[in-house]
Amino acid sequence: MSHAATNQAATFESLCQTFRDAAKLSTTADTLEWDERTGMPRGGAEYRAEQVAYLRGLVHDMQTSPRVGEQLQTLQDWDAAKDPHSDIGATLKWLASDYHRQCKLPSELVQRTASCSVRGQGVWDAARKADDYKLFQPVLNEMLALKRETGERLQTESQTVYEALLDEFEPGAKAAALTKTFADLRADLVELIREISDSPRQVDTSLITQTFDKASQQKFSHLIAEAIGFDFERGRLDETSHPFCTTLGPSDCRILTRYESNFLPTSIFGTLHEAGHGLYEQGMREDWFGLPPGSYASLGIHESQSRLWENLVGRTLAFWEHFTPTLKEHFPTTLGDATVEQLHRCFNAVQPSLIRVEADEATYNLHIIVRFELEQALIGGDLSTDDLPVAWSDAYEEVIGVRPPSAADGVLQDVHWSAGLIGYFPTYTLGNLAAAQLYDAAKDELGDLDTMVRRGEFSPLHQWLKKHVHQQGRTRTADELITEATGQPLSAAPLIRSLRNRYGQVYDLND
Repeated sequence: MSHAATNQAATFESLCQTFRDAAKLSTTADTLEWDERTGMPRGGAEYRAEQVAYLRGLVHDMQTSPRVGEQLQTLQDWDAAKDPHSDIGATLKWLASDYHRQCKLPSELVQRTASCSVRGQGVWDAARKADDYKLFQPVLNEMLALKRETGERLQTESQTVYEALLDEFEPGAKAAALTKTFADLRADLVELIREISDSPRQVDTSLITQTFDKASQQKFSHLIAEAIGFDFERGRLDETSHPFCTTLGPSDCRILTRYESNFLPTSIFGTLHEAGHGLYEQGMREDWFGLPPGSYASLGIHESQSRLWENLVGRTLAFWEHFTPTLKEHFPTTLGDATVEQLHRCFNAVQPSLIRVEADEATYNLHIIVRFELEQALIGGDLSTDDLPVAWSDAYEEVIGVRPPSAADGVLQDVHWSAGLIGYFPTYTLGNLAAAQLYDAAKDELGDLDTMVRRGEFSPLHQWLKKHVHQQGRTRTADELITEATGQPLSAAPLIRSLRNRYGQVYDLND
């Protein structure tokens, strides 16, 4: 190795160490936020916001220091980085991109946003429990102003303010392209939902709306997460008001679900969803933690992993052929006489509903379309927070066919806006599309996945995803990853085909 190459290798290692150290601070802030969402006394909110804001500011300062810029400049022509898909090449490509993006944001804006996020989530939780939108509105206004300023600072000539925020979660995504994708998908879904509604074979869901013991739900949730591959030596499952997944270190992944006493699917599918996120986090390469090869490709790809396990696996007849005996053991009084077919039908019932996280697979993306359109209007200034509750209710009535009776079941049902996650919602639908396509590709390579699932053999699918998605990290864009893993660019066709197949079984739909 030449002297110049040796120096470049040393510079690269120094650069990586900076980001590894930044990850230590960032995950410390994540730990404080996890604690805030699980057990922190409400009185600690103000100081917790200061703690998190301070740490986020330190991380921002480390990642945007002049020294980082100088090192990136020094390494831009390094031969070892010529391949943008190699670990070194991808690291320099994405660190440079992130560096130039983050340098547009002053540290005080980053800290104010972090503080508002912590305070906002606490206020949102209290407002939802009290069914009081007015309690939440001031902090929502504060967050929208912060995110609007962030977007204005980040946007390029080819971006809207909203697209600049969307870019944080789905790099390169365009609102117009998403709007068209969603419109096309909506047309297919509306037709499918109409066929289901017209079917004479409707589903009685009373079986899963009885009273279910919370302790038994907790045990069953732990069991199914472990069964699909979530490693409880490197993670844990807890309870919160809005399920999420967070990673506090390369071997410390926290998933959270919630339990409804009168609606069993909430805990089951919430757990599978978050465990899917957790499998992605646990499947990444630990030696690159804090750097692009040890990070996720995009939030859409991340959501593909959660939605795949939740729906493409968890709602299949094969899954319940395996787990029905165990489920009945956990709930002998309420489900002792239930059959596999009854449970499968109940868990795939299609009915327009109010709550996104409890929505069936056919109507779920309609919930996302509502949020996508509303948050664009909020950021663009076309919709005020004064008018938001009515706009939300009107949109639900028009798009989904139900009108929320309260703010708690309407505009207050999601935590995302309080946390500053504006631009996140579209990734759920992108994740649904990718999940179906990845599942088909895995099936083509592995063979009869239904038989494997029926036997409780989840490792082959888990390992396939680990190879083609998890361990790829951020060495590919989302589009590149999907194309390489499946042989095709992202398409809605696999999702529609999957839905028609599943609901054809449940509702006896005509081909």
